Amino acid sequence: MPTLSEPQLLPPDLGVWQRRLRTGDVDAHARAQPHWRQHYEQLSGGSFNGALHHVQLPGLRLVREDCDQALHQRGDLGRDAYGLAMPLAMSGQAIFNGQRVVLDSIMVGRGDDLDLVTPQRFSLIAVVVDAELLTPLWQRMYQKPLPQWLESQLVVPARAAAAEALRRLHLQAMQQLEGVAAASRDDTAMLQLRDAVLMEWIEALPERVDAGDLPQRAARRQLVERACERMLSRTDEPLTMLQVCRELGVSRRKLNYCFREVLGTSPVKYLRALRLNGVRREIAQGASSVQDAAACWGFWQLGQFADDYRRQFGELPSQTLRARG
Repeated sequence: MPTLSEPQLLPPDLGVWQRRLRTGDVDAHARAQPHWRQHYEQLSGGSFNGALHHVQLPGLRLVREDCDQALHQRGDLGRDAYGLAMPLAMSGQAIFNGQRVVLDSIMVGRGDDLDLVTPQRFSLIAVVVDAELLTPLWQRMYQKPLPQWLESQLVVPARAAAAEALRRLHLQAMQQLEGVAAASRDDTAMLQLRDAVLMEWIEALPERVDAGDLPQRAARRQLVERACERMLSRTDEPLTMLQVCRELGVSRRKLNYCFREVLGTSPVKYLRALRLNGVRREIAQGASSVQDAAACWGFWQLGQFADDYRRQFGELPSQTLRARG
């Protein structure tokens, strides 16, 4: 079961709070990020363990996230916000909006269309900044408006030698703010720390960004989204890959290529993970029986389903049902 702290005010007159979370449930992990609409699918097999630390300052949220299973994260952090994120540690390939992520790269863009595939044992740091804070700060720093490429979701290389300094300052700031009593915190010092962290993130961005391949990446992602919609149009009677290809008018080779570019896996494996995640949610949200939940997602051979479920989540579906209470 999740261990969730209530938002802690640091000081109340600024409406500042922080939240820590440790959980063994991927949906609780997604839901526990205040004011954001997040949806996570578990892609790798085994029990899930995650940790979140959020510190909300005026106009800026500092984030650290750690997860031990491969995930597909989608969400909306707000149209009037921009996100910047960087891996702390990664055991394999990560993909942000169809672009490969390496350790010293920065994921950046508008906050309303998050799409991130992470490997097992993945950690990141991030800031989510309100446009009304970022826009004038950028103007003061560079004497020009925000660049157009910030309106997209991009992976860019951090400036040389900037990545490690950024990680260090971000984590130090979160540690400095953790557990600070409202009465002992100076508002001016807090805002200075906020601005120092934000400027470090901005200055880590490269001087020039090439966004020329975004249309091709967007087309591949759109095809993947259309395929997922068709695959899930009848959850109790899933379409075959051949049927999906026929309906979309694409070859199986092209569909496989687009899935691997956008999600890092094949359509068959991704659909199976989606269906198993769907059953888990059905059980957790009140399905009358495991059999009914499995049938809703097209699993009719219950013995094989139970084995697949255990490999995916590290427990039998009956254990999920009992844990619901």
